[in-house]
Amino acid sequence: MNEKPMSIFEHVAELRKRLIFIVVFFFLSMVGSFFIAEPVIVYLQHTEEAAQLQLNFFRLTDPLKIYMQMAFVLSVIITAPVILYQIWAFVAPGLYDRERKVTLTYIPISVLLFFIGIAFAYFILFPFIIRFMIHLGESLHVNQVIGVYEYFQFLFHIILPFGFLFQLPVIILFLTRLGIVSPHRLRKIRKYAYFVLLVIAAFITPPDLLSHMMVTLPLLLLYELSLTISKISYKKVEKERERFSESGEGTIDGDFPTL
Repeated sequence: MNEKPMSIFEHVAELRKRLIFIVVFFFLSMVGSFFIAEPVIVYLQHTEEAAQLQLNFFRLTDPLKIYMQMAFVLSVIITAPVILYQIWAFVAPGLYDRERKVTLTYIPISVLLFFIGIAFAYFILFPFIIRFMIHLGESLHVNQVIGVYEYFQFLFHIILPFGFLFQLPVIILFLTRLGIVSPHRLRKIRKYAYFVLLVIAAFITPPDLLSHMMVTLPLLLLYELSLTISKISYKKVEKERERFSESGEGTIDGDFPTL
């Protein structure tokens, strides 16, 4: 941990510097995303899910909107690891040496979970919802003519939230290591957390019970996984605290923050 504490003005200056770096990197990734947005759009239009629908342009500006939206989404995905690193770098001076090393490993784990969440939503949840919508339209004897802009909006609305929701285990682990949360607190607020996750699932999915359950169940499992990870992390810190106390090296303050 740094010996010299930073003033509030130094903290603000450091935060400003890291925010500027993120904005600049996002702008550069946005420029680069313009070159890969088109092949990604073409690929997604020829997938099995899109082939089941008749995609059309309804406005002259729809192609431009889709192009810009895809470039923005791609740049967010590209910038996400940089944002995570900058958050870690901003917090790192206030951490102890071992905490600094441990929390740094959370960044690749977080990126992996982000892509796992997107993959789950795109390959499992999204096809199910598309099939459900097509079946519902056929049962109502409705000729479905789908706008390609609406299709991509719906796609992003489904898959992107899962990329961020799958960060829950890493966030809980990080907060546990910092002593902000504990397994006891997580168990205490479990019913409130379940309610929040149910509301989130209701916003993400169409208004049918089966789709809602397909989203809610993974979210609840994520919370329980986060609780288990929090228990393991909490026990490790407690063991380190006991080891330092028994060795007569003083408190754990020399290497770990007190939980």
